Amino acid sequence: MSPNAVFLYEIDKSFGPNLIAEFNLTKTKISKDFLIELAKKHVEKELTDATVVKDDIKGYSSKIEGESIKKDNLYLGFIMKDEEELISLKSLVEKMESNVIENYSTDKNKLTQVLKQNLTSILGLMERLKEPKLIVETINEKTKKMLDDGKIQEARELIDLGEKVPEKLAAEMKLAEELFKAKEFKKAKKSFEKAADLAAQIQEDEIVSFLKNKGEQVGTYPDLLKERETITREMKKVFIDLSGAELFKNTYEKIMPSVEKIVSISNNLEDEKAVEIFNELRKNAREASELAKKLYLLDKTIKRLLLKF
Repeated sequence: MSPNAVFLYEIDKSFGPNLIAEFNLTKTKISKDFLIELAKKHVEKELTDATVVKDDIKGYSSKIEGESIKKDNLYLGFIMKDEEELISLKSLVEKMESNVIENYSTDKNKLTQVLKQNLTSILGLMERLKEPKLIVETINEKTKKMLDDGKIQEARELIDLGEKVPEKLAAEMKLAEELFKAKEFKKAKKSFEKAADLAAQIQEDEIVSFLKNKGEQVGTYPDLLKERETITREMKKVFIDLSGAELFKNTYEKIMPSVEKIVSISNNLEDEKAVEIFNELRKNAREASELAKKLYLLDKTIKRLLLKF
């Protein structure tokens, strides 16, 4: 997960999305159309987290809890390549949102610097997780400070851990990611938790927090998948059990909450294919609901006319 841009925007009820600040590592700018697509998902589908894929570029944004600065329409967004997964980013978003709120300013340049610092922090964290040597360098800096402070025994212990733990941490992270890709979510969660424990041993607090959050998110996947399967099965049963005129009696309206729930779950699972399918189903169900009402009324009218004869 390596986002190449971070941006802050607001959604005005009358005028739509408005870009407030952005920091981009590439020359690609955040287009108005891209913001509109994200805003539609947040507003029309009432999603806290929204994802848009366009021309091999993935955009993700999350609503910020901005009551403390009297802002209830702020969103933090990121741009990355389509093939990159979102779960790592989602594990960091809450901390970043808090940082944005804490340092919020009406000065665009100051906000841009806040976004830059956050993106740099993410990229630095990702690099340390991939490269054990970078973690060793951090350990060396910590041990030097400990020695300067006269904490000789603590420094020795950290030096000893630094010879073994970074490699173990990198290996455990690799295993956790492989298990996640293989959809072994329970095992992946345990592996992320084990990696977090290793990071704690070498006092990498930022990595510990990230891995714990990621493990918690991965741990929700089995329940989300089970819930989605149950809802889908119940919807299918509705249409199998009912036929003919019975389908006219608000059946399509009744399934809408289930469809909305599946879209929300699929969005959390980063299952773009399922989101696309059920968004299309939702659109057709709404049209079918309107037609069903008309057919039901026509059916009643026809029967009433026949009874008059």
